[in-house]
Amino acid sequence: MPAVTVLGAGAWGTALAIVLARSGQTVNLAVRRKSQLAALRDDRENRAYLSGVPFPSQLHLTEMSADCVRNSDAIVMAIPSGFARETLAPVKSAIPRESLVLNVSKGIEQDSLRTMSQMLAELVPPANRIAVLSGPGFALEIARGKPAALVAAAHNDAVARRAQTLFAAKALRVYRSLDVIGVELGGASKNVIAIAAGISDGLVLGAGARAALITRGLAEMMRLARAAGAKQETLAGLAGLGDLVLTSTGDLSRNRRLGLALGRGEQLSLPAEGAPIAEGVSNARALVRLAERHGVEMPISSAVYRVLYEAAPPGAMVEELLSRELKAEF
Repeated sequence: MPAVTVLGAGAWGTALAIVLARSGQTVNLAVRRKSQLAALRDDRENRAYLSGVPFPSQLHLTEMSADCVRNSDAIVMAIPSGFARETLAPVKSAIPRESLVLNVSKGIEQDSLRTMSQMLAELVPPANRIAVLSGPGFALEIARGKPAALVAAAHNDAVARRAQTLFAAKALRVYRSLDVIGVELGGASKNVIAIAAGISDGLVLGAGARAALITRGLAEMMRLARAAGAKQETLAGLAGLGDLVLTSTGDLSRNRRLGLALGRGEQLSLPAEGAPIAEGVSNARALVRLAERHGVEMPISSAVYRVLYEAAPPGAMVEELLSRELKAEF
């Protein structure tokens, strides 16, 4: 059976590699850092991200290189958006032209403001073999076999079905979509709203404030997606509302935990090498610029941006949002 290669051994990449291997696929988990590769080989589990979840026998560990992708039927890109282009560049020429290329990272390129599928279409064409997988799922829960539902999207139905079938497993229900940009923007923008929800909880503003932030956050996510050519209903589905609720309320959410720390007055510090990354930090900057490009108002995302990058006090974010001009809800 042709192999599936997962690029990136963070929590999400490892969890999906485990799911694929359990379903009978031969899986290569490609690791960027040599020290991490050695630890994974010794432990046969990812103790840094998914402690206590052993690797299936069909999951093979390899150094990230051109050799690891040459004979792969599918390539799963699970590299954080800020490192994706530079990591993929050395191996892109070895990816077979007929391989499915599937992105599972939730982010936007900082300089180009491209989504990950748009970046992949540039680096590893043709664009019609590229798909994305997103939705509400914590890596640890999925790796432990807890039930979850995700959505696979591509620009044509055959590729969407291929991605859907690849990840379909007993406890993992996968839907399909043709709205690639909607699925991607939902995954990226919900991270920023989750930081805002975490800030609200860190300030002990109550469940009502959190619910308001989630609901109005969804409204601005929909505005941006619609302006970018996406279907608004996509943002009401798994890749939008579903992922937003999970990330804004779940204790395993890195973006929510970051917001909680900020709301409690803790200082934002750079993560150590190999530590989990809260994608909402970089997403906030990209989303504000993308909203400006499309002429879309995103007040919550803009307020989070000012907390992260302009040293605005978290309490000022709340005051700013509450003092906005009164308006109709829709």
